[in-house]
Formats: sequence, structure tokens, C-alpha cells
Amino acid sequence: MKMIGIAIAIIIGLFIAVEVALRLLFGFGNPPLYIPDKNIGYLLAPNQKLRRFGNRIEINQYSMRSVAVTPTSDTPRVLLLGDSVANGGWWTDQAQTISALMQQQLTERLQGNSAQIEVLNASANSWGPRNERAYLEKFGTFGAKAVVLLINTDDLFATQPSSIQVGGDRNYPDKKPPLAWVEIVRRYLLPAPTVPKLPEEKGDRIGFNLEAIHQIQQIVTENQGQFLLAITPLLREIGEPGPRDYEIKAHQRLQEFTQQHQIPYLDFLNSFNTVENPASLYRDHIHLSPKGNELVTRQITEALAPMMSF
Repeated sequence: MKMIGIAIAIIIGLFIAVEVALRLLFGFGNPPLYIPDKNIGYLLAPNQKLRRFGNRIEINQYSMRSVAVTPTSDTPRVLLLGDSVANGGWWTDQAQTISALMQQQLTERLQGNSAQIEVLNASANSWGPRNERAYLEKFGTFGAKAVVLLINTDDLFATQPSSIQVGGDRNYPDKKPPLAWVEIVRRYLLPAPTVPKLPEEKGDRIGFNLEAIHQIQQIVTENQGQFLLAITPLLREIGEPGPRDYEIKAHQRLQEFTQQHQIPYLDFLNSFNTVENPASLYRDHIHLSPKGNELVTRQITEALAPMMSF
């Protein structure tokens, strides 16, 4: 009987030790949470601080991947809008996000003006231009001198905002699991739960998203800011055979749209094609590696610097 008690105690001790290790070393049991929003679709839940796989993630009171901010500030600001590329996700430490790198590079570039620049990061996984427009409509531009909208090719085909995935898709949890063990079992051992399909959307999706970008430009202009649009390619668009026909047409429409509305525009396809090993710019087919983040940040900073002159 005594041996059984010892065995049980050892098993419980091991369970607790592994639970603690999973939390401290990998951040399991404490995933970034999401909340639904009627117009935006969904947001990262505000006021979160956590670590995932050693990377710091901080979400402020306005659901930005940024430290806490006031609605306005005397410090010159840039507002970065985007999806998971801009956000960085769990695989990117807070200090290595595009917004953090932009803040560092802009401050260094403009240090002759004794300027400290703030770069705010309003982004979430799979957001498209209509999510980002709705975010601005709800929260405003935070007094930013410049707003950067960073999209990727897939965002030109993004559907209308929806919150249907929040709490149903395991990539958009709305509550923490009771144990780190539970998260591992749910995420890696059990079949993915069936998530209701996003509502079908008929009509010209590219046109809907271009109109949302135009409305973002109008909001920025009305708030005395300057607007910059940038787009990153998918990995398979680089090299041969290059973008698919429908992607080429979408990019052509975007190019014509930016010319029509006089929007400063960066298309990174050509820049990425000049890199000797383009795959080194990516973590997967869409998300950028630290090297990719650095390339994108450097070119955005060069375009932004004249807008941030004092």
C-alpha cells in the first residue's frame, strides 16, 4: 500500500513538473486570445502579456501588438496596419516585429531631429483591408503622422469580416485551456474541430478590397496623416513561373488603383526576386523570416522618412 502511495506521488509530481515546464519553456496553456467584433470581425483580446516558445507577445488596451498607448501623443507616430505578416505571430518576439524594427530604424534615421518615433501595430492573423478599415473606423488613427497598410497578395481576395472562427477554430481561442497538457492534446493529438465556413461572398472581392483601401486613405487624410501602401508576395510568386494569371491581374488592378488615387506604393515582388535565395526571406509560403522582416522594414523606412520630417 505504501509503495502504491509513493508511485502515485511520483506520477503526480512528474505531471506537475511537466506542466510547469510546458508553461515556462513553451508558453502552452497561455495562448493569445481573440474577441469577436461586430464590424472588425475579430481582434486580439486587449491587455495580454505572454510568452510563446520563448517569444514575448504584448497586446495593449487597443488590441495592438504594442505597449500601452494614449489616444494621442506629442511623440510623432506611425500606425502600421496589417495581418499576420505585420503582427509577427507567436514565432516573432516583440522586439523583432516589423513595427519594432521600423521604430528603431526611423528613430536612428531621424536622430538629427532629436526625434523619438512611436510605431503602433494594429494587426491580426488573416485580417484583410475591410478588417483594417473597420479598425480605423472604431479607434481612429491615434494621431499618426503616417499610416502604413501592409498587405500580401492573398489579402486582395480577402472576404468580408466575420467572427465565426473565434472560439471555434483552435487558432483563434477565446479562452485559456485549463492545463498546458490540454492545449497540447487539443492542438496536436486530436483532429481539428469542424469550424463553420465563412459566409460566401459574391461579386468582385478585389474591387471590395480596393474600395476599403481607398476608404482607409480617406480616413488617414481626414486625420491629417499620410498614407503608404505596401504589398509582399507569396513565396511561390518569386522566380519562375511567377504569379498566377489571376494574381497578375489583381496586381495590375492594384497598380492602376494606386496611380488613380495617388497612393505611395511599395510592391516587394521585384525586391524579393533580386535576393539570391528568396526562400530565406520566409518562414513558410507567406510569413516572413527575420531576414524578410529586415528587408521589408528597410524599404518601408526609406519611404516613410520624408513623411516624418519635422
